Amino acid sequence: MDWITQLRGVLQQYNGAATAPARSNVHDDFEQIAQSAPQAELADGIAAAFRSEQTPEFGQMVKQLFSNSSSDERARVLNAFVAAAGPMLLSQILSRREGADTDNKLSELINLLRNGEETIITPEQAEQIPPEAVQEIATQAKTKDASVVDQVSNFYTAHPALVKALGPMALNIALSEIAQRSQRS
Repeated sequence: MDWITQLRGVLQQYNGAATAPARSNVHDDFEQIAQSAPQAELADGIAAAFRSEQTPEFGQMVKQLFSNSSSDERARVLNAFVAAAGPMLLSQILSRREGADTDNKLSELINLLRNGEETIITPEQAEQIPPEAVQEIATQAKTKDASVVDQVSNFYTAHPALVKALGPMALNIALSEIAQRSQRS
């Protein structure tokens, strides 16, 4: 039995529900779908939530996810932004934040990025980057390369518990997108 057949009842509740108020069990439904749906389907749902006018802007949502992520997860997301927008963007944003609240490790990273010596962010380096900077990085990276939304969405398919932190409306939109795609299959 394929995943759509197994979860048809759950999906039918969300078909066309992107603008409806989020259901009270949306967190449980999202978890159930995340465990069964193919990664591509889940990624498309998350991307729809990131792009929706009913949710906060992409950078703000990424900041929220980044704040709740492990060091490794933070590094992987930052590396997606470096790949999409280049190390100079990260260097410029971090340089504006450099000062009393930054330590030597962050200053070293800024210099490495600026000189083109560093293009892979380590988990230790990611821990030094404030969530507010990530919000700005995400916003500017999306402006430079809109496909970064898909890259970040694909990454978060492996971390549905983090995605649930985006709240009921984002999950409702994600599930609605998945439901609509399943109808076309």
